[in-house]
Amino acid sequence: MADSLDHLVSGKTRIEWTSGLQTEYRPKKNYRRTSIICTIGPKTNSAEKINILRKAGLNVVRMNFSHGAYEYHQSVIDNAREAERLQPGRPLAIALDTKGPEIRTGNTKGDEDIPISEGAEMNITTDEKYATSCDDKNMFVDYKNITKVIEKGRIVYVDDGVLSFEVLNVVDDKTLHVKCLNNGKISSKKGVNLPKTDVDLPALSEKDKNDLRFGVKNKVDMVFASFIRRGSDITAIREVLGENGKEIQIIAKIENQQGVNNFDEILEKTDGVMVARGDLGIEIPPAQVFIAQKMMIAKCNRVGKPVICATQMLESMTYNPRPTRAEVSDVGNAVLDGADCVMLSGETAKGNYPKESVTMMHETCATAEVAIPYVNLFNELRDTTPKPISFSETTAASAVNASLELSAGAILVLTTSGDSARLVSKYRPVCPIIMVTRNPTASRYSHLYRGVYPFLFPEEKPDFNKADWQEDVDKRLAWGIEQSIQLGILSKGDKVVCVQGWRGGKGHTNTIRIVPALPDLGLSQE
Repeated sequence: MADSLDHLVSGKTRIEWTSGLQTEYRPKKNYRRTSIICTIGPKTNSAEKINILRKAGLNVVRMNFSHGAYEYHQSVIDNAREAERLQPGRPLAIALDTKGPEIRTGNTKGDEDIPISEGAEMNITTDEKYATSCDDKNMFVDYKNITKVIEKGRIVYVDDGVLSFEVLNVVDDKTLHVKCLNNGKISSKKGVNLPKTDVDLPALSEKDKNDLRFGVKNKVDMVFASFIRRGSDITAIREVLGENGKEIQIIAKIENQQGVNNFDEILEKTDGVMVARGDLGIEIPPAQVFIAQKMMIAKCNRVGKPVICATQMLESMTYNPRPTRAEVSDVGNAVLDGADCVMLSGETAKGNYPKESVTMMHETCATAEVAIPYVNLFNELRDTTPKPISFSETTAASAVNASLELSAGAILVLTTSGDSARLVSKYRPVCPIIMVTRNPTASRYSHLYRGVYPFLFPEEKPDFNKADWQEDVDKRLAWGIEQSIQLGILSKGDKVVCVQGWRGGKGHTNTIRIVPALPDLGLSQE
């Protein structure tokens, strides 16, 4: 029930495959296709603890720039790289999650919590004289255009929806008259959400720009860009990253109705997407988040761009050693939806059970992946991809088809940018995708792609005016096979579908070879 032949025989339709699932079944090889992203916080910020998480399943380290000074984030980067040095293995990626443009309340008098009752009426104002003296009559917000974009009857959420207000009237260019919809407390510097209201905040605050420059300086591998609302936001981020940050992958976090409405134009511009369900569940009704998640993941799958599912995936494991059944089902369903990566936040940043959380995530993903009808999925993806496609994508789809018909142990991709591995990943093979590259950055950000096991080839590129091209190709193939056997995701003698270019550099992938998983690639004359 695990290899390609099983899928070809009994998995031609989703219902056939799913009805044959067995709860006791365990894959023959313990490999997981879905990558795990972990937020590093006070409980896990050391090389030793990061390596504990790596052994449990960590692939990408996340830094949350909504909190912490540069000194702290520098320590996370340094510890992640020290962890790689101390524990050799597959590359470890580093992600910078921006704070993003946001709206916040001002400070209350003395920073005290001020009670407010359901039905009470008050003003929400942009008048600076209330910035440090909010009370139950006037609450300052730092978004100057709020009176221009909001309408009577709209809702204003404060502190992740803990407080809700209905707009009764737009009084003037600085003041909204509102009614409180529930009992609560007015506190200092709380976040504000405006569901169903299109805001015109800039894509990047000055803090975000400085944070991105910090990321470029420290050679982070990817940026998780918060509150992306339109395609032009991605362009603005690329401009700040500049030439030195051109290889940094931009992952658009969709967190509001604007982002959902403009998803197609965002997807066209971005390198990948994060379904950020925290703020999204405040900006749109919680029941609609489920639909938005499925829609965004499916659209990413169709174009072959990576998608991350995040927020509250194993939230209860922050303080408990076991998750709820609903949380485990949530992770499993994200995998079935087609997510390339899943993410842990507080569970690993501040939780009491970070290792256990990653282990549970690993086991849940690996088990959920068994429930996917890969042949049916491959045919759907191939049939719904608009034609014509590029040489590289044609080669990638053909490699996956060959791996299914051969029941191959792996697909091995030689790549410079990781793009060929991404295209193979798009077509969701049953077997692992072994990626061999000389590009250190690509070897790390390719963790974003479902099923890809990236390896950094340790030898420098030779001068092909003096060295034989095919000899170098064979050396990299043999090395990749050896690494995969050592990792336990490939067995000696397995069939390996190899994808390579006809010459060096990016964009030349057009060749498929089939070799045995042997040191000589089956080329020996004996």
